[in-house]
Amino acid sequence: MADVFRGLNLLETLKESIESNQLSDVKDTVEDLLISRINVAIVGDRGDEKASLINALRGFGPEDEGAAVSPSPTAPEELAFYTNPKHPDFRLWDLPPISTSSPFDPEEYMNRVKFLRYNAVLMTFTQTPHPNSVAIFLEARSVQRETVYFALLASKNDTEKSLESKRKASLEVLKSEGVTLPKVYLVTPSTLEKFDFPALLEDMGRDLPEVRANSLLLALPILTSTLVAQKRDAFKALVWAAASLSGGVSTIPLPLVASMVDSSIGVRILTKARLSLCLDDESIERLARQRGWEVAELKALRTCVLSVEVTKGEVKKRLAAAEKDVATVSTRLVEMAMPRHARSASRSFTAMLQALNGAIDEMGADAEKMLAAAIGVGK
Repeated sequence: MADVFRGLNLLETLKESIESNQLSDVKDTVEDLLISRINVAIVGDRGDEKASLINALRGFGPEDEGAAVSPSPTAPEELAFYTNPKHPDFRLWDLPPISTSSPFDPEEYMNRVKFLRYNAVLMTFTQTPHPNSVAIFLEARSVQRETVYFALLASKNDTEKSLESKRKASLEVLKSEGVTLPKVYLVTPSTLEKFDFPALLEDMGRDLPEVRANSLLLALPILTSTLVAQKRDAFKALVWAAASLSGGVSTIPLPLVASMVDSSIGVRILTKARLSLCLDDESIERLARQRGWEVAELKALRTCVLSVEVTKGEVKKRLAAAEKDVATVSTRLVEMAMPRHARSASRSFTAMLQALNGAIDEMGADAEKMLAAAIGVGK
């Protein structure tokens, strides 16, 4: 998922758009990256494990308002969906359990729950997948839907040995039902950083369209240091797109143009980065509760002022400082990113790139410190 823009050829697209003066295309790219909805469906029995998974994917604990509960209040035949107020573009759908009766029509179930409207589907189970679930998987593959995955959810009494035994049995079921090269991911809902969930994210990132993969990446809570690094890289790609737009704003460079023109988009990007990196007070309070830390201890690890609060004044100050210092920045990045006729506008591009990338690095470092403290040496 680190190379979230692999198929967009973002840099070349931006070059071509600026070359032909199609700044609206560049602006649309930035908007797509800032606001991109993704719908993830979870299929399986509505037990403790499924509720825990839904909550963990949102960074919630069972005590949080709006958390999924078990037993579920949703009728067995109905759908339920969950959002995160901080990431309204990320929706989790709790699909009805699949019937175990025979004969079974997978197409009827898929039509009823609108299966193909979801960007990715997790087929969850706690023992082995039922043949009817496999039938849905095969039907999805028959219509070229590749983003369907089998996830074995760990229960309270499971051990690593019992989970491996269940995985082996599950793979045999999948093979016997006609799945070629079957794959089953072991997932511990309460601690997603363990076992196979990071690998599942990597596969989803490769399989999903780039903008959808980016939306998923930015909406997930910080689970591993790798995920923090991927979030940081994704925001730097977004900064590059926004800075390229900034470079095309005016072909006549003016003093402090970046601080005046680009502060609004800078605030939007850094505000989204702060929420995505779970640096806001609410996210830190949840992390402290879940990992047994004092809230004040984790909050004290935020050393970047933007980690605490993103203000237009601070963003303007950083942009202005970057413009004053722009002469010391290598022009190689500018020459790579900007067509020849637009290089007169490179001052704004370089200043925005320097200021926002520096801020992203500082905020990412704060997120890594909090994650290391809460997970690495949690109390």
